Amino acid sequence: MADKIVDARGLACPLPVVNAKQASEQMKEGEQLTVIVDNEVAVQNLQRFAGYRGFPAESEKSGENEYHVNIQITASSNVIEEKEEEEICTDDCRKEGMVIVLSANVMGTGDEKLGKALMKAFVFALTKQDVLPETILCYNTGAYLTCEGSDSLEDFKALEAEGVNIMTCGTCLDFYGIKDRLAVGVVTNMYDIVQTMENAKKVIRP
Repeated sequence: MADKIVDARGLACPLPVVNAKQASEQMKEGEQLTVIVDNEVAVQNLQRFAGYRGFPAESEKSGENEYHVNIQITASSNVIEEKEEEEICTDDCRKEGMVIVLSANVMGTGDEKLGKALMKAFVFALTKQDVLPETILCYNTGAYLTCEGSDSLEDFKALEAEGVNIMTCGTCLDFYGIKDRLAVGVVTNMYDIVQTMENAKKVIRP
């Protein structure tokens, strides 16, 4: 159980780190600080902060767009100067409003084996871009891409770790009987899919 909770949802970097630093300085050795944030980038920044201080830390996803970073306060000689706080933070490299739609587990039409290989290469190539999408929507057979057994699963997890929202159609997961195999991102519905696409500044369909 946390001895102190800091709600940093909605705060831009470096504020979650600044607030965590200030809270930790008021705590005793052996106490636990829990920082609540709403994106993976903030989670990584807080874990980096804890590492610099020598504090053990672990994170958990407690809901859609809600993460808890649990930091154990220990005796440490590591000191973070004020000027270093922004250096701890990594930039959010997502492009606001960019949505990628994956409506199949193959890319293009023709040979299925080739299509799957192309899709795997496409998702891998996404992880190497300087600018990432804000959201990836997966539906129809595209639902297989985010489930256990997917050749692209580790790439999707890497994208999620960078803050990319990965949303898979719940109706599609149910239809193919793979809902219990979803391994990355969240389950979504047609209303949210339509709303996400309507609000998108750019929609990419490979």
